[in-house]
Amino acid sequence: MKHLYLLLIAMLISSTACASPGAHGPNGEHLDGQPTATGAVTSIPRIETFTESFELLGHLAGGELSIMIDRYETNEPVLNGALEVQYKQLTARATFHADQGDYAVDDPALLAAIARPGSHPLLFTLVTGEESDLLEGVLTVPEPATEHDHEHDADRRWWLVAAAALALVAVAVAVAVAVAVFLARRRRQRKGA
Repeated sequence: MKHLYLLLIAMLISSTACASPGAHGPNGEHLDGQPTATGAVTSIPRIETFTESFELLGHLAGGELSIMIDRYETNEPVLNGALEVQYKQLTARATFHADQGDYAVDDPALLAAIARPGSHPLLFTLVTGEESDLLEGVLTVPEPATEHDHEHDADRRWWLVAAAALALVAVAVAVAVAVAVFLARRRRQRKGA
């Protein structure tokens, strides 16, 4: 009897822990999508690039292109440099934010051009002290959410109905086994009396 209960508990736990294709997490993220370093799927446009001297990481969000620059060998942040960003014929100078330690580009024409879905090759010109470097990278902007997002509610409902049905079957089996055990014990008691 103990083994049956353990089997039923294992069935219930595994039914809720498995993610079917198209399943979603609590925030609507795809559980079967490509994970990021934190395990979530990201849609924030990012750019990463490096040279022998510097490495650059940027993301496009909040009405600006925010850029962090470090020395490649030591990861020491590059502060108070001069940074210029070029996309096709558009060029914009980045402003250094001492409080955040990042460089920000908020030029409306450049931001409008690189915010469109697709791949945007960017050229960064960095001057810091006596050093200068060119860093090239590609900012990839995903397509905006489509009607596919509205199908998520139907997927969730189906998954919840399937999990509820499985739970009901498990409860019905447990009740049937308990009744059978009770009846068997009662018959034994009557035969013994």
